[in-house]
Formats: sequence, C-alpha cells, structure tokens
Amino acid sequence: MSFTFTASGLPVQDLIVGASIYFPPLFKAVMLGFFIWLVLHRLLRDWMYSGEIWHPTLMDLSLFALSVSAALVILVAG
Repeated sequence: MSFTFTASGLPVQDLIVGASIYFPPLFKAVMLGFFIWLVLHRLLRDWMYSGEIWHPTLMDLSLFALSVSAALVILVAG
C-alpha cells in the first residue's frame, strides 16, 4: 500500500510546502516585510540615530510595522 500526498485538490495548495508544513499569508507578509525593513533600516539608520528622532527604537519598530503592512498589500494585490 502506497500513500502519496498531493495538494493539487486543495484550495491553498501554494501555501503547503513539503508534506504538511503550512505557511499562512501573514507569515509570508512578515518575511517579505522583514526584507523591506532591512533595506529601509540600512538607508535611514544614520538619520534615525543622529539625535534628530526623539525615540529611534520606536521609529524603527513603526518602520517595521509599515513594512509588514506594505508587504501584505503587495501580496494581496499580486
């Protein structure tokens, strides 16, 4: 008796990797947002930590939240 797992009939077949690992869309948005944040953080790091921003860590966190939101919009629109 052989058993083969195929995700061809499932509605979320692009979200299943391997045998049974499920990556929800929010996980994909966080990963894509993280890479967007890495680029933006590198570009804005000197300005954020120059003393012009009152709370650089809070600015960095809000930049990450905006990056994840933009990544979710990119995934939904694409």
